[in-house]
Amino acid sequence: MKKFLLVGLLSLASFNAYAQEETETYNGEKYGYIIDKAGKKVDGVVQLYGGYSSPWQNQVKVKFAAVSDIDKTKNRIKFKTYDADDIKEYMLFEGDTPRVFQSIKYTNTREALNSSESSTGLGAGFKALNNLTRTSQFAELVIEGKIKVYKLYGYPTALLSNSSQAITKQESDRLINNPNYVYSKKGGKVEDFTPAKVKIAIADCPFTKGKMTKGEYGSLKNEEKQRTGLGKFIRDEIKNATVDKLSIVNEVIYDYNENCK
Repeated sequence: MKKFLLVGLLSLASFNAYAQEETETYNGEKYGYIIDKAGKKVDGVVQLYGGYSSPWQNQVKVKFAAVSDIDKTKNRIKFKTYDADDIKEYMLFEGDTPRVFQSIKYTNTREALNSSESSTGLGAGFKALNNLTRTSQFAELVIEGKIKVYKLYGYPTALLSNSSQAITKQESDRLINNPNYVYSKKGGKVEDFTPAKVKIAIADCPFTKGKMTKGEYGSLKNEEKQRTGLGKFIRDEIKNATVDKLSIVNEVIYDYNENCK
């Protein structure tokens, strides 16, 4: 059973912040909200920058128009653009399903390492730099609770503004099909989501620790290998990307959030 993200009733509010403005035609956009830096929730229309072919764009910025900025009579809507330093959170509905993105502090070193391993030359340098220099970003919330898990995509070469290189289909497919997962426990630091760290995170709860000790979590496999040397450490970190992390989320993290204090 999966834990669904719950969204409360939307409330009307006004919001003033510095952001880029642009006016577009109103075409029945997707409704949602943003939460500003003061914690105020503002209803309105959310427009994503990225789609299926460029999901990493949703981590960089978002377009939002408050209810007061929608003029259905004139068929106009005034959007403002925000990045992860401007607001805490945004949400929009995909059908009846809410998609929540929260501003987090995280440096994607794993994707930077993947860039170095999978390509060479200037392109690899751009990709590594692009992932290492982005600390504030929007991450999509996978599960809410005492342990929050987020999904993050790596950034391609082409996202770097001064790069003339276009993203290749091979690079695009790899980034789309291999998102990274990170977690935060009880409002703490955002960390890489690995089986070893999950075992540590759930060990403070007798319920989950007991099930883990008995081997009842099939998604948490025993790690018998030992890491020695920087090269092996890097290879192991990259290998972590192949772990079935959604199974760990649905089985272990859900269990922790439901049964532990």
